[in-house]
Amino acid sequence: MLHGAFRDSEYGFINSCLQSLVMEKFGQETWDHLRSLTGVQDAFMTYTIYDDVLTVGLVQEASVLLDVPVEVLLKLFGEHFFNFCKKAGYDTMLRTLGGNLVEFICNLDALHSYLALSYQEMNAPSFRVEMTGDGTMLLHYYSDRKGLYHIVPGIMEAVAKEFFNSSVDMEILNQSEEDERTGKKEHVVFLVKQTNEGGKTEDRESDQQARMRARCALLPGKKRGWDLIRHVVLMGKGSLWNSFTPRYPSELCMEVKAFCDVFPFHLVFDKDLRVRQTGVNIQKFVPGLQDTGAKMDQFFTIIHPQVTFTIESIRKFINSQFVLKTHMLKLRGQMMWMESLGYMVYLCSPKLRSLQELQDTGLHLSDLAQHDVTRDLVLLNQQRLAEMELTNQLERKKEELRILSQHLEAEKMKTETLLYAMLPRHIANQLKDGKSVKAGEFDMCTILFSDVVTFTNICAICEPIDIVHMLNSMYSKFDRLTNVHDIYKVETIGDAYMVVGGVPVPTKTHAHRVANFALGMRIAAREVTNPVTGQPIQIRVGIHTGPVLAGVVGEKMPRYCLFGDTVNTASRMESHGVPDHIHLSTTTYSELKDTGFNIQERGQIEVKGKGQMTTYFLFGNLLMSEDCIMGREAGGVCPYEENVHDQSNEDFDKDLDARVETDNAGDVIGAEPSCSCAVTPFAWDITMPYKTDENTPARNSNSKLCVLL
Repeated sequence: MLHGAFRDSEYGFINSCLQSLVMEKFGQETWDHLRSLTGVQDAFMTYTIYDDVLTVGLVQEASVLLDVPVEVLLKLFGEHFFNFCKKAGYDTMLRTLGGNLVEFICNLDALHSYLALSYQEMNAPSFRVEMTGDGTMLLHYYSDRKGLYHIVPGIMEAVAKEFFNSSVDMEILNQSEEDERTGKKEHVVFLVKQTNEGGKTEDRESDQQARMRARCALLPGKKRGWDLIRHVVLMGKGSLWNSFTPRYPSELCMEVKAFCDVFPFHLVFDKDLRVRQTGVNIQKFVPGLQDTGAKMDQFFTIIHPQVTFTIESIRKFINSQFVLKTHMLKLRGQMMWMESLGYMVYLCSPKLRSLQELQDTGLHLSDLAQHDVTRDLVLLNQQRLAEMELTNQLERKKEELRILSQHLEAEKMKTETLLYAMLPRHIANQLKDGKSVKAGEFDMCTILFSDVVTFTNICAICEPIDIVHMLNSMYSKFDRLTNVHDIYKVETIGDAYMVVGGVPVPTKTHAHRVANFALGMRIAAREVTNPVTGQPIQIRVGIHTGPVLAGVVGEKMPRYCLFGDTVNTASRMESHGVPDHIHLSTTTYSELKDTGFNIQERGQIEVKGKGQMTTYFLFGNLLMSEDCIMGREAGGVCPYEENVHDQSNEDFDKDLDARVETDNAGDVIGAEPSCSCAVTPFAWDITMPYKTDENTPARNSNSKLCVLL
């Protein structure tokens, strides 16, 4: 598992480790940026195979983004990969590879061979330790991939520190390419200097003696003589085991037939690769081995380690596990050189991952020797493969759910955007939470109505699509202005456009906002073309200030409604207005006078349902430029002297929600209207005085108009 990375294709485990390294060392934002640069997904599935280009691309982009040399990043990755493997459940497996660093490295290839049973596509590099005459340790590293050898020092330093309480200094002595069976193979030789905590060069024998002394020191009580020896032996394979000298018989007490039966898959060959002896079962699958003069390379190729099929190459990797392949069978086992005979013995067994492979090969469990652990390995790995497949399915489902969750969040945002366009934000939030929204009484607000002059004639002449395009262009400009001046758009019906200031968010500058909005409407309308005349359209605007009641009505399509005579009067200001003029009532004039607005008195006019009223025309704002009114200055927002704009949307929504729950003012949004029972709803009357149908009976002048949204 250690450094089984960076081949033609990668398991997601490797990419997950790289993701973990970036997030742990540099933060989530760095990983998100790196992921966006390389176009990779947010999560990797452990047992899914990814293209090698993706992993290499991540490393290269990370090096540029973090301004760290590739070799430094690879060494850091090696250290992190070791810890990542430990956390992934390989800690015990790694600790049992060897009692010292040399034994650990020598058994790495065996570990990779075992893991290949589960990770079938894994093609790990090879490691070989060479001890010179002066005790120097040389680590030989072979890999199909070039330039990744910087990972090795990171791994070895972490292993030495964690498992053997020592530090390692590695120096590159040689870097070359060798012609192996798979083509050009990178061969890097490291000089390894291992020192213990005291700074002295690691001495294997003295280290073993030190461990023995440590074990003796831990013995309970005072023990002497044979008691001490017995406790040391029982505690654990101390130096007594290491000093053991085996005794060999003078001759082999075993028949040749018995040997070939007990080891049914062994092979013996000489320096010229000529087969001298074979097990009985291997002859069934490779009958040609029975011929005199048969050579190993005629029937087998070496899969692992990736070396040429010569005695010299095999002896270089004598401590590695060898995997040989014939046309229908893979063998794995140990090579052992018999110096006195000049023969190489290969003790092996079939390399099988599952019962299905056993069946496909034509083998049965009975073909394997009773002592061969391949029997147990196949059965255990069968369960392991089933667990891996289940894990893979769960990870795929998890990834699908993550993507669906992202899509759901995007759709939720669209839904909320649409909802907030129909209802005030804090009211919409209350409805989403299942709360009932109480009606609110507002002592003072400003309402604006507008319509398009001669709209009926335009509709009679133009195609419907032309009307839609005209209104869409006009309303889009008006909607932007509502954000600029922070007022609430109530409704659009045909060419009629209605907004209110001071509702649902009470504000002292409600009249100023609506007045500036009206000035912006008039400017924006000049940019909209009349489809009949080809000239800019003209609008008529009416504004009135007064109290209203507001609340949400309806269940199937809840709407935020305004109730009160203020709505009726504002509509009358619009219907009795003049094209391309902004018509104001007396109360609105009172709010705006002496505040920099250019206002002229119109005089007294007869208002339908209201009688004689003194009204005014608004022509401009002497304190604000046209760009400011249109939201083209100061970040697109016109300044108003209120702290409400200094609050964030989230805090403001929370504040409004709290105010809905408590009635502590009298004009609070959630306050119950004291005269709500007296309010009589009526339809929205936008009849213009110069087109009044004389046959239509006059409305009660004392009625209160309600705009139902």
